[in-house]
Amino acid sequence: MRLSRFQALQIISCMVTLFIVGPARGADYFPPPDSEGGWRTTADAAQTRKLAGMDARRLEQAFDFTQRCSQNGGLLVVRHGYLVFERYFGRAHRNANPDMASTGKAYTSIACGIMLHEFHDRIPEGLDTKVFTEKYLPEAFPLDDPRKADITLGQLLCMTAGYNGEGQSPVGMVNGKMVPGKPAPGQNIRDLDTSSIRVPLWTEPGAGYSYSSPAPHIASIVLRRVTGMELQDYIRERMATPMGWGNWGYCLHRGDYVMPHANGAGSIAVHATDAMRFGYCLLHQGKWNDKQLVPADYIALCNKPSPYNPHCPFTLQFENNSDGHVAGAPRDAFYKSGAGGFGIFIVPSLDLVIYKMGGNNGQYDPALTGLPQDFKYDGSRDDWKPIPRTPFNEGSMGGDDGLRRVLEMVSAAVIPAPSP
Repeated sequence: MRLSRFQALQIISCMVTLFIVGPARGADYFPPPDSEGGWRTTADAAQTRKLAGMDARRLEQAFDFTQRCSQNGGLLVVRHGYLVFERYFGRAHRNANPDMASTGKAYTSIACGIMLHEFHDRIPEGLDTKVFTEKYLPEAFPLDDPRKADITLGQLLCMTAGYNGEGQSPVGMVNGKMVPGKPAPGQNIRDLDTSSIRVPLWTEPGAGYSYSSPAPHIASIVLRRVTGMELQDYIRERMATPMGWGNWGYCLHRGDYVMPHANGAGSIAVHATDAMRFGYCLLHQGKWNDKQLVPADYIALCNKPSPYNPHCPFTLQFENNSDGHVAGAPRDAFYKSGAGGFGIFIVPSLDLVIYKMGGNNGQYDPALTGLPQDFKYDGSRDDWKPIPRTPFNEGSMGGDDGLRRVLEMVSAAVIPAPSP
């Protein structure tokens, strides 16, 4: 097999590091854009072990499990700045722009963190700001519920604003105990702002947690008001361009209707290797090269219990493992999931970023974004069906259960450092 000049240079670079420098954390390394070479990689299992301290065989096992979780998808793993694993199946591809569903909530949160630092004078109380005011949400007046006047930005971003949960059987959490809820109207894509603001409250602001997509979208309306920019434009200028993302966007197209604003509740569509750049920036406390793109103090809040959510380990749109509920993962791990089996994971203590792609065929429809898909996808999974669980096998484990298992399996692929 003939290697390209770039592949040969990568292997030489890896060998120099391997034999002269030795394995090191990726503290000073940031990948160039994919168009300029992209992530550094390891050439084989031996380099994956030596440079990144990971067991390639266990990563393959994690990928095998990932293929049982969703119709389409993939698994990417970066440790010590090396992209040590990258595999796809079905319609997934490095350059695909799938609807990442609620994974996009993480991008909304981080954009809000940047806003709070950059525009501190316009929103000086930060996460404590009560946002249902004429200054921040004039479109909410007159208020349909006077209790909304007490909702803070921190509560919106921690899902504790009191907004009704989603689906036909919504569930709330109050001090760690589950509380059944009642279905209520949610977001209307054709009237996203008003429908989000008018979703009813199921409890007093701060009195309980319930996963409710209108809450982060309302936070994005506040961002729009404070910055004077659309959410996607703010993300583009403050994150995408500095990190060197390729084509990306939001799924704004719904048939003949084009949404006027991005949904802060999700549906961002980012290349897989750029989702890793986003996670890698968070791993490095918001730094990218010599620039502080995201305030480090905001990221520091994302993987620990929050005063805005004393009810469960969900902080600023990230599930965190501070209580150890993901038994096989470090307690500093934090991540955001999305419908269809998407998830971006950051594990600071292991110097590790993971991106699990998922999604059904509809989530890979390029008409959602209007972005060209200049590759031929693998259609062999178009008729895929999940394997039912039986007493003799675990079947196809989708949703958050599958995500947590992948986090555990990839964490287990980290080779413990030798004792001094």
